[in-house]
Amino acid sequence: MNELEEGTRLTLDFDKLAGVAATGARVVPVVLQDAGSGDVLFIGYANDQALKATLEERIAVLWSTSRNELWRKGATSGDVLRLVDVRVNCEQNSLLYLVERTTGGACHTDLPSGEARPTCYYRSVGDGGELRHLLQ
Repeated sequence: MNELEEGTRLTLDFDKLAGVAATGARVVPVVLQDAGSGDVLFIGYANDQALKATLEERIAVLWSTSRNELWRKGATSGDVLRLVDVRVNCEQNSLLYLVERTTGGACHTDLPSGEARPTCYYRSVGDGGELRHLLQ
């Protein structure tokens, strides 16, 4: 079992943004939200190249901060996210991709059944800091 992805111990990566900044990558955070249900699927990052590809291809394209390359969501998993709309916040420092899932999945982790999870937000933080699974 991958403790980070499946465990019940809270171990937040407070260094993530510092790590992204250290690479010199010019990115903004992107919230990916299911246009129909309103569920937040996950948060990624986009640079100007990813945003341009998203608008042209009408699918969620992000900048992978771990691989330093364009990432077309679903290219390997099949869990493509069709673009409905792109919105920008008031300070123009983050984006919201409203998307439609082409499959049931959005997360790279799987349910116990082996199916991709429909959102990456599948655990809740308890008052004592423990995690509990919402989706089984």
